[in-house]
Amino acid sequence: MKASAFVYPWDVNGDPGAPARIAGLGVGQVTLAAAYHSTRALTPRHPRHRIVTAEYAAVLYPPGGRWAGRGLRPYPAGRWAPGNAYGEAADALAAAGLEVHTWVVLAHNSRLGAEHPDISVVNAYGDRYPWAPCIAQPATRAYLVDLAAEAAVRPGAHGTELESLGWYGLAHLHAHDKTAGVGLGEAGQYLMSLCFCPSCRVGYGAHGLDADELAAAVRTALEPLWRGAADDEGWPTVDRLLGADTAAATRAWRDTTAHTLQEEAVTAVRAAAPAGFQVLLHADPVSYHCGANAGVDPARILSVADGVVVPCTGGTAPLAPFAAHAGERTVLAANLTVVAGMGGGPGTLAADAARARARGATELRLYHAGLASDGDLEAVREALAAR
Repeated sequence: MKASAFVYPWDVNGDPGAPARIAGLGVGQVTLAAAYHSTRALTPRHPRHRIVTAEYAAVLYPPGGRWAGRGLRPYPAGRWAPGNAYGEAADALAAAGLEVHTWVVLAHNSRLGAEHPDISVVNAYGDRYPWAPCIAQPATRAYLVDLAAEAAVRPGAHGTELESLGWYGLAHLHAHDKTAGVGLGEAGQYLMSLCFCPSCRVGYGAHGLDADELAAAVRTALEPLWRGAADDEGWPTVDRLLGADTAAATRAWRDTTAHTLQEEAVTAVRAAAPAGFQVLLHADPVSYHCGANAGVDPARILSVADGVVVPCTGGTAPLAPFAAHAGERTVLAANLTVVAGMGGGPGTLAADAARARARGATELRLYHAGLASDGDLEAVREALAAR
């Protein structure tokens, strides 16, 4: 199985040994961040630093002229990835014999939401989620589609992986996050992620719902969860709490909004890319799920994209819904965390990869070559050498 390791430009730039070390893992490809959200990252082997703080979501290359005069536009990175950090790292990795694909984070941007609060998801209580741009708003959609095309198709890249191309909701690894005090479960997460911005209110109306009445119904439905009710069967619980017809209407609006955005973005990437350029989405086969692995309709997304990257760490491997619609050349990449300190299992990589393959995986993604310890990387080398 082909394997690719995730890498940040700051893992490579300034460390002459990084490209050979990554190639020495036994991977033939790297998935290199070209547009990324804010983060604080460890760099345990870098000769000049140990912690990199990316202060806001940014593109890691100089943004192009298409953004002139536009209100929503990507931010260039600061000192953590100056200039064309992506390009510098890509060149070094390619020189080590690695095939470079871009890693592009889209609908996850706290600075954009802070500076343009009207674009953010608004929950049923009126709270804004600045990290989550609402993908129903026309200006936001135009921004995301253009960002996907520009950040994905960098010079020399052979393909791209698009992350967060869909709804982002309540769940978010925010700085000093304090949101786990009440176990909302899957149903509560969905209800707290429903958006009530002006675009979504119009969208609900087109599906026969009054937005004010829906918001009140969502608040009522959430009350037992705030008091600690543990009943959560996923979508059946949403059906019960909102009523099946109302729940279905909210999902119809959100599914259509996400699916059409995904199709527009993939089309824009293909239009900008050379022939043979691979387009994958970080995806979840449950269409109403929010987050980095965007909820998709497996049949629909595999009709437009070349494949998907699916989280498979910890024994979970939701590959079957995608495998059921895969063609001969479809890429189903199992994303496995290989950083022990982040809950990954570098020591069980061979077994985890075998299980993923049995469930339909055609490739592996290893998260993350820059964050892993030396021991983690040695376990990865051993596992890949034994393939």
